[in-house]
Amino acid sequence: MNKKTILDINLTAKSVVIRVDYNVSLVKKESEYEVSGDVRIRESLKTINYILKQKPSRLVILSHLGRPEGKVDLKYSLEPVAHKLSELINIPVEFIKTTPNKSLVEEIKNKNNGEIIMLENLRFYPQEEKNDIEFSHILADLGDVYVNEAFSNCHRAHASIVGVSQYLSVVAGLGLEKEISMITKATESPEAPLVVIIGGAKATTKIPILEKLFVKADYVLLGGGVANTFLKALGFGIGQSIYSPESMRLCQNLIWKATRAKTRLLLPSDLVVGRFETGISAGIVDKEKIPLQMQALDIGPKTTSDYSEIIAQAKTIIWNGPMGAIEKPAFVGGNNAILHSVASNSGAVSVVGGGETLSAIELNEDIKHISHVSTGGGAMLELIEKDTLPGLEVLANK
Repeated sequence: MNKKTILDINLTAKSVVIRVDYNVSLVKKESEYEVSGDVRIRESLKTINYILKQKPSRLVILSHLGRPEGKVDLKYSLEPVAHKLSELINIPVEFIKTTPNKSLVEEIKNKNNGEIIMLENLRFYPQEEKNDIEFSHILADLGDVYVNEAFSNCHRAHASIVGVSQYLSVVAGLGLEKEISMITKATESPEAPLVVIIGGAKATTKIPILEKLFVKADYVLLGGGVANTFLKALGFGIGQSIYSPESMRLCQNLIWKATRAKTRLLLPSDLVVGRFETGISAGIVDKEKIPLQMQALDIGPKTTSDYSEIIAQAKTIIWNGPMGAIEKPAFVGGNNAILHSVASNSGAVSVVGGGETLSAIELNEDIKHISHVSTGGGAMLELIEKDTLPGLEVLANK
């Protein structure tokens, strides 16, 4: 990556602003919210600890959480995230609820003793997603150095990702640099066999990555709503299962390509069926026998076994999107088994990503044995598809 990182600049006695992605899960306990999954916070610690060792005059942390749609919604407040970060680094983190404006900039400029400050959820303000010029200027005025550590938001042309670059040089954090390096390594020069695992609810968002990787992949393994769409495209009845009707023609085209390429495209041979709303499994059926009133909600044991055998042979693995309806405990078995198979292949470079995928695996011990767990969902997909992102384009060149 021919872009500047925090290793290329002097941070000592500088006011450093860092844009992170602390879009974590919160749970309400009694009257307060707590962080329930802290992988995204932990992923930023290497960069934050490096910055703190350089003794900046202050560190200002920016993030978003959830989709509050441009208005204050306390269930999306970053205050519990500030508490969790403070706990992880064992240093006080001052949380400021004030709307970013010129007065706040002046207030923060008076803090010059190495303070760590976290501002409230950027998406409480509509100017963030609109890439508002004045809002971008205010965020840039908070510091001397601006660090982008939010890979998962680099496909968004928002004020804190793109707009700030008009007023302040933006450099990459260590995590952002690693994301680009690992994803590029896995997609541009993969060691064969390359196994691509694609799941998730919507085939629409996954077709571009399938088309891009199809020529390089040795195996493509499908699950979730993506697999349902391909099954439907092949003429199988899928009952009431979720699928993407707008992607049927593209799926049929990829199936046709698979018959004329080295790539083997595999669909589930058996599935766990039930009804999502009840969260109860009604059993395992062959792909030809999905009951009319049922939904396919997870891959079955035979599919899991077949997929695992292929994964064990891989030298490069790219996985985006869960294998089933992971929101329900009855339908996480296939996903957990695939995660274990990927983690068990110590000889492969494995890149796992996607917001849904991260939610599904972040509390599983097998995650420790994955080469790289990407915090990016849409960003990972778009980087693979387009080889660049708006947030990467504006990084300062070396």
